[in-house]
Amino acid sequence: MLNVNRQSSFFTFLVAGAIAFILFVIGGYYWFFVKSPVNLVATSSVQSSAAIFVSKFSPITVSLLVNPDKLQALEREGELSKLKTSLLAKSNIDYQEDIQPWLGNEITLAVTSLDIDREPENGQQPGYLLALATTQPQKSREFVDLLFSKRVLAGGNLATEEYEGVKLIYDNPPPKQDFLAGAVVGDDFVLFANDLKVLKDAINNVQAPDLNLNSYVQYQKATQQLPKGAVAVAFLNFPSLAKWQGLELQESTYDSEIISFVLNSKGLIAETSFLSAVSAESVTASPAPLLSQPVGALQYIPTSAGLAISGANLSNLGNTDLAKLWKQVTATLGGSREGVKSKIAKPLTDLQNPWGINLPEDIFSWVEGEYAIALLPQNQPASNSWVFVAEQSPKVAEGIARLDAIAAAKGLNVNSLSLNQQKISAWTELIANSNKADVKPSAFTVETKVQGVHTTLGNYEIFASDLETMAEILNAKDNSLIKNRDFQDSIAAIPQPNQGYIYLDWTKSQKLVERQLPILKLVEVVGKPFFENLRSLTVSSYGNDSGLLKGGVFLKLKP
Repeated sequence: MLNVNRQSSFFTFLVAGAIAFILFVIGGYYWFFVKSPVNLVATSSVQSSAAIFVSKFSPITVSLLVNPDKLQALEREGELSKLKTSLLAKSNIDYQEDIQPWLGNEITLAVTSLDIDREPENGQQPGYLLALATTQPQKSREFVDLLFSKRVLAGGNLATEEYEGVKLIYDNPPPKQDFLAGAVVGDDFVLFANDLKVLKDAINNVQAPDLNLNSYVQYQKATQQLPKGAVAVAFLNFPSLAKWQGLELQESTYDSEIISFVLNSKGLIAETSFLSAVSAESVTASPAPLLSQPVGALQYIPTSAGLAISGANLSNLGNTDLAKLWKQVTATLGGSREGVKSKIAKPLTDLQNPWGINLPEDIFSWVEGEYAIALLPQNQPASNSWVFVAEQSPKVAEGIARLDAIAAAKGLNVNSLSLNQQKISAWTELIANSNKADVKPSAFTVETKVQGVHTTLGNYEIFASDLETMAEILNAKDNSLIKNRDFQDSIAAIPQPNQGYIYLDWTKSQKLVERQLPILKLVEVVGKPFFENLRSLTVSSYGNDSGLLKGGVFLKLKP
């Protein structure tokens, strides 16, 4: 059996490699479509063929559905070649000579078990399985023999055995680290595992179909949602994933998720589907309203916005499938990682605390029509400006009166003034300043500090953090976000009808997002080619099937 020191660095490299391949696809798409004469085509089916080897209880399975050589055209500075070299550095294997001749159109990596030997005293030791599609079985067998012969030359010992008609080759006795077992199964796949048991279980999964991922009902439902042309797919089993990460799945409305990546000439679409853990008839959540076009409220969002959120009917937000997902995520993370939960909710906390408001009760409850929310990043974090636009409805007047009352309770004055011939209501604070050299009453001056403003334009009520932002809105007839070309290109990639958009201009909001989520800086290091070229991302949810929450992210990269 394995011991705690036997965690395989070989498979650690493979995990990093799988992530790097996906980020490489994302980061280099432009160079591929513009400069390469080669067509990037996924396999005829976007579903992983290697799923027959993976346990239905696997926490995560990731598949690259295109031959890595087809990604060679994405290279600008030999990134892919460097990646191959680094992954194979310890094996003395040459990719071009030993792997390229037989490698097919799929590379699948899965965590197949949470603890191989199920002995808590020696720690958790996940099982990893790597499946490589082969187009030339004989050459792939020669490769496996070559790989293990080089391990013998490096001082290792080997053993072979027949298992269910398949020749297995593995390290014996097991080394303290970097244990490896391999086999060529049939004429289609080469398998590697970090334990002999993992390899045997993979073969058992083929011969007992009810054990493998293909037989898992949620996986079957998930693969039906996959779009055509996906170059990479990931499937997550939430109960197993939570257990692997030391979490307890709470509020388990959704128990699985599938993510696919599709490239087009304008960017990359990452589409995801969350599947309910209960029958569709038992799901009480309702989809957010479907919109056939962008909401009119966006016409009042300045093009300088770094973050914009739009949709309809905030009053019902707490009853939607999106709210159920949010509750599940925060409850699960909050069970043992309160710090993570608080960081996720920090932007909302930062907004609510200074004003003493409760967003669902004091604002969301009276927004029954269209809405748009935007953040306009400034040089100083404390000076970031915001905009909130709500379509007029019978409850809007009541909602405005409530906000005016909250402002008054906070010691602010509610004043009326004119800005560019537009009547504006302002929440102001009067601050007395004195000349330190002269403390006579006549030496005091009174400064008026604006804490927020609002006005009515057309069929919308508009709120802003300051007069400068409101002036920008009033003057932005032809310079609003809805007329911005990048924004138009981004929402064009999202299916309609949908439930609205979250639009993030990365070039304007990078520092802001990094402040709210410091861990993102580490992710940026791993995905440097991607983040260096990211211009914006647009998130939306769509579809109204009960028990299924479907959405997508469009990532627009720099030309």
